[in-house]
Amino acid sequence: MLTVVLSGLRARWAAFLGSFLALALGVGLLTTMGLGLASTFDAPERAPQRFASAPVVVKGKDAVTVDVRRGPDTASVSRPLDRPQPVDTELLGELKARWTVTTAGGPDAVGVHGPAAEIRTLVGDRAQVLTGNERRLADPEPGRDAEALVALNSLLGTAGGVTTFVSVFVVASTFAFAVALRRREFGLLRTAGATPGQVRRMLLAEAAGVGVLASATGCSLGAWGAPWLARVLVDGGLAPDWFTIGAATWPLHAAFWTGVTVALAGAVAASRRAGKVGPTAALREADVDTDVLPLGRALLGTGLLLTGAGLLVWTCVTEPSELLKRKTYTTVPMLLITGVALLAPLLVRPVARALRLPGATGMLVRENSAAAVRRTAAVAAPVLVTVALAGSLLGSATTVTSTKAAEAREQTAARWVVSGEDLRPVPGASATGATSVFVRDGAEALVKYGARAVSDPAAFADLARLPVVAGDVRDLDDRSIVVDEEWERRTVGERVEVWLADGSGPVRLRVVAVLARGTGDNGPYVTRANAPGAVVDRIEAEAVGPGPEALAAAGGTVRTVEAWAAATHPTTSRETRLGLLLVLGIALVYTVIALANTLLMATSVRGEELASLRLAGATRGQIVRVVTGEAALAVAIGAFLGLAVTAVDLGVLGAGLAALSAPVALSVPWGAVGAAAGMCGAVAVAASALPAWRATR
Repeated sequence: MLTVVLSGLRARWAAFLGSFLALALGVGLLTTMGLGLASTFDAPERAPQRFASAPVVVKGKDAVTVDVRRGPDTASVSRPLDRPQPVDTELLGELKARWTVTTAGGPDAVGVHGPAAEIRTLVGDRAQVLTGNERRLADPEPGRDAEALVALNSLLGTAGGVTTFVSVFVVASTFAFAVALRRREFGLLRTAGATPGQVRRMLLAEAAGVGVLASATGCSLGAWGAPWLARVLVDGGLAPDWFTIGAATWPLHAAFWTGVTVALAGAVAASRRAGKVGPTAALREADVDTDVLPLGRALLGTGLLLTGAGLLVWTCVTEPSELLKRKTYTTVPMLLITGVALLAPLLVRPVARALRLPGATGMLVRENSAAAVRRTAAVAAPVLVTVALAGSLLGSATTVTSTKAAEAREQTAARWVVSGEDLRPVPGASATGATSVFVRDGAEALVKYGARAVSDPAAFADLARLPVVAGDVRDLDDRSIVVDEEWERRTVGERVEVWLADGSGPVRLRVVAVLARGTGDNGPYVTRANAPGAVVDRIEAEAVGPGPEALAAAGGTVRTVEAWAAATHPTTSRETRLGLLLVLGIALVYTVIALANTLLMATSVRGEELASLRLAGATRGQIVRVVTGEAALAVAIGAFLGLAVTAVDLGVLGAGLAALSAPVALSVPWGAVGAAAGMCGAVAVAASALPAWRATR
């Protein structure tokens, strides 16, 4: 058996080349992403800078701490404040009376030159006492290094997940199609006395050989490419300047064994099917496409399709705000894509027959595509994956950000908006600033909400066009609050217990209005009396009020409301777009490999069919046009199915936005979808034309 396997690998190296390249690339990308991901787990330990010479740092309050229920007991939970609070004046006087105290850059912390134990006893619970490396918590933005890695961690994790998803799909499809082309060979082996188990073991051994070689090659490529990826991420602004690849080795092991497992998993279904066919049946059906959708594949595809659609609908009905999160619109569409791709053999024939292509060549292209279901589905499926990923990922991301911009524009009747830091009030205009409030969610959690502090409630109410579902924002005063539907307690007239931006509280405020949830930026709103430390960062004025010249005195940037919405709510950030394009680039490379490999294999075994067409009077050019037309039609079918999946994803997202009472601004990335489909079409035509031209010499 080993001799047969090695001979088969040598004789059919071209057929295995596509699987080898796809798997090696997949393992290489997994290795690269894994090494990058391992490097994001720990931010570098930085030495204290602001108070490097002081042995002890006394730091003001920088979090609000509240007791919540944990089972039968209670526990303290903390949430960070927007900015640290100053050290208490009385405490500062006591420290200065006993030890040398140094200040550096603000009143939120001081360095104390004295014994830590005595300082801790004096301070008690009035402030924080930091010693050793903890003193770096008094530096500006002490968590900036860890925060800088959060988005990078998410990006690399998503890219690794897409790589695994696409590589499994491509390798499995390639093995399945290769087995379909080798039915005559299997029939001869069965006639010669090979058992079904021997046929299965032969295919699995071939897959294992390809898997081991490709995985080893991929690990080498990945280890070489990881430092290059780090440089690209830093240069693209997706990673901080200090980011480098660490010395972790577990990504190499994980990627290698994942590659071998993917190769074996991709061959299992094909080997089981090959082993079940009898000798005469294999010979009789070698050139006829029958049983193109086995029961197991049909059940799996239907299950994934129903699961993906069910999750989308369930999320839209029960928690529509989840549809706006990247983890949802990145992962859930993969279920739909996989389900439709598995059912592709069932879908391509009616789609192909529904088309009316002109002329005899068009008729032949249509009928050949409908008859050769396996070949058409093998070409259409990877195109479907790429087009659906491009449409769903980019479309969802752009739709969410476009909706946020439209929502911001609709929530004000202002003509002019001034934005900036610490703006000066302008008579006759509405001034607001950013703040925070903290509230218990049930009895088990403490939630922090970004809020807006209103300077003049009357001017604010005149210009605001908020999506009010209950109450009236004109009733807002120093003893009340405007909340949205996300709050647990949101009945008009009910009093809620909140902690303010400086950690003070609790303060009991009366709910005077409830807003629709929207995209997540609808409130809450409080007055400046309940927003300690807040400064004005936005001034809004209507057309009949202060003009641009008067508003310029506020000290910020004056824009029309349309320009302000476009500037503060861009369609997609550069970093997000680069990350999505990285993911889509991976899918496109896989698709190109799959298309080229499938069409080279499929066209190379059609020598007798093409010779028959020549004998029937077809010219060489006509035959090449038929073959390339079939490839182009299969790509078009895949693009059509990919757009159908995109339409479902974006349609459900639009329904979710409508349920949140947000403006629906659906955006289909036609440029990216067209570029992906065009690239697939060009590769498919080239990969089918070359072997067809050679076969008709």
